[in-house]
Amino acid sequence: MIKAVMIAALILLAAPLAGAKSIVGDWQGTLKTPNGDLHLVLHITEDGDSNLKAALDSVDQGAYGIPVNAVTLKDSKLNLDIESVHGTYEGIVNADASAIAGTWTQGQPLPLDFKRATASAAKPAKPSDIDGAWTGTLAAGDTKLRVVFHITNTADGLTATLDSPDQDAKGIRASAVTRDGSSLRLELKVINGVYEGKISKDLATIEGTWSQGGAAMPLTLKRDKSGA
Repeated sequence: MIKAVMIAALILLAAPLAGAKSIVGDWQGTLKTPNGDLHLVLHITEDGDSNLKAALDSVDQGAYGIPVNAVTLKDSKLNLDIESVHGTYEGIVNADASAIAGTWTQGQPLPLDFKRATASAAKPAKPSDIDGAWTGTLAAGDTKLRVVFHITNTADGLTATLDSPDQDAKGIRASAVTRDGSSLRLELKVINGVYEGKISKDLATIEGTWSQGGAAMPLTLKRDKSGA
């Protein structure tokens, strides 16, 4: 009975994700200028006090981590101020927080829309030995919740996203991925979740624990060779 209550609480915490209006994560867009297209990646994070922070990459110019001095989100209106390039951005976040339509102003206003970034937006690197999809099931009695972690190595280190197929939630980005030998830790601040596990010697399974909202339960992940 206690375990059933725990997983029920977990589901309640995770269920709003698909429709929650959180803009934390990575966003990609293309700025069409008179001198050609510029591919941009916007990284939005949240600190411990729930204040939004951001940095901007201009991929074609090789400029990464350009600091955004001010990030404000009121209702669905997003404003960014990037002092180092004398630029500002004003956009409207759509209902499911999957896209932002707006205007970039740097001397002159230009349309700029962002959508949730895919893993390919990150700087590429040689795949690690745990790159790929890892599937598992959180279970308590008759209640089951499938999860899929997608782990990708980049030039900046390991990254990961989480899918919850039974809740139609996809691409929940991990805020931090830490590996020390066979120990793996995935933090997902946007849902207050943490996974800690041990990678098997044959790199086929990860035995660990999922913790969220005060609840902790075992979670074994298996490498999904189909890449689901």
